[in-house]
Amino acid sequence: MKHGKKYRSAAAKVDRSRQYPLDEAIALAKETSPAKFDATVEFTVNLGVDPRHADQQVRGTVSLPHGTGKVVRVAVFADGEHVKAAQDAGADFVGLEDLIQKITGEGWTGFDVAIATPNVMREVGKLGKILGPRGLMPNPKTGTVTPNVAQAVADFKAGRIEYRVDKGGVIHTPVGKASFAAEQLKENIHAVADALVRARPSSAKGTYINAVYLSTTMGPSVRVDSNEIKA
Repeated sequence: MKHGKKYRSAAAKVDRSRQYPLDEAIALAKETSPAKFDATVEFTVNLGVDPRHADQQVRGTVSLPHGTGKVVRVAVFADGEHVKAAQDAGADFVGLEDLIQKITGEGWTGFDVAIATPNVMREVGKLGKILGPRGLMPNPKTGTVTPNVAQAVADFKAGRIEYRVDKGGVIHTPVGKASFAAEQLKENIHAVADALVRARPSSAKGTYINAVYLSTTMGPSVRVDSNEIKA
């Protein structure tokens, strides 16, 4: 992939052979962000797991102390009294048949998080082929299938994020914006790292956290000293 002049200039400031202490890595990631907008800071962790095995899937949610800096659009699949509860909690889209029809008929996925009450999952399950590949399918493991939709909406609006290992054994999560103070980013990163350590599968052998990186939207990756991330 050919990169532009701004990226090459930013990348030249990063020593690829180094593993930076977390404080230095955060400062460098912020400094080398070439975007003219407030870029997202992404935390990437290469885990020593084999996602092909069901017992080595790493998935869950974590609340970031300082949020992501992004406005999170929440869709709630519910009926009855849960509809008003979701609306009052600030959900952006609430419904059931109408939302399902919009998604199946138009391919619409204009939301970042989907929450559903347990009693409607039979209908919502029909959306698996559309929402599943996009990581939007409600799931009890991530707290997005729950009778307490108001609390779930509030949590995700406040900065609760979902993490999920990909086929290569890698986790990618946003941990804030380039405009965040370094300490805010550090606290968000530690929240994610601690969650990943707690989620370590008992069947995972050897080194669990193999490599850690920080990057910003359109910016170069900065490798972080993984010894600073408890494993």
